[in-house]
Parts: sequence; C-alpha cells; structure tokens
Amino acid sequence: MFSWGQRHRLLVARFTFLAALTSLVALVGTIAIYFLERHAPGTEIKTVFDAFYFTTVQLLTVSSSLRNPLTTGGRVLNILFEIWGVMFVAGTTGAVATFFLSEDGA
Repeated sequence: MFSWGQRHRLLVARFTFLAALTSLVALVGTIAIYFLERHAPGTEIKTVFDAFYFTTVQLLTVSSSLRNPLTTGGRVLNILFEIWGVMFVAGTTGAVATFFLSEDGA
C-alpha cells in the first residue's frame, strides 16, 4: 500500500493529463468568454481577469451566483464548461477507482 509502483505512476499520469487538459480548457475558455462577452450590454465581464474568474468558477461548480453570459456564444461555452466539470469529476473518480480495483496496475 505504501510503495511507489506502476499503479501509482499511472494514477499520477492520469491526474497530470486531466489537470493539463483542464488548464488548457480554462485558458481557451477565458479568452473566448472575454472576446464574446466584453462588449455585450449589461455584462459583468469587462476584463480578462473577469473572464478568467467566470471560467474558473464555472469549471469548478455546477452552478454559481455569477450572472449567466448574455451572448449566444457565451451561453454555449457556459454549457460546455458545465459538461467539462462533470466529465472531469467522472474522469478523476474513474482514475481513483481503477487504482484501487486494479491488481495488475493496468
């Protein structure tokens, strides 16, 4: 249980891959939300930091108190963020379950 074997390396590799991919989604999502929402009338997203904050909160929660995007593109991205968040939780849960259930390290 306390050894660092193939199973541990595989689990760390899966977490690293998911974290890197989620970071990429957050970066691309921040840029996209910024350009889609910054000029929408009544938007709360005025700066890149606002877009980063919005994207990060949406990726980390299924729902938040932040105002929904106003543009069609922003709304589509918001839905994709929610789907990604659920998939990320499912992926990490699956990686942990595989770690504990696998006997051969596969």
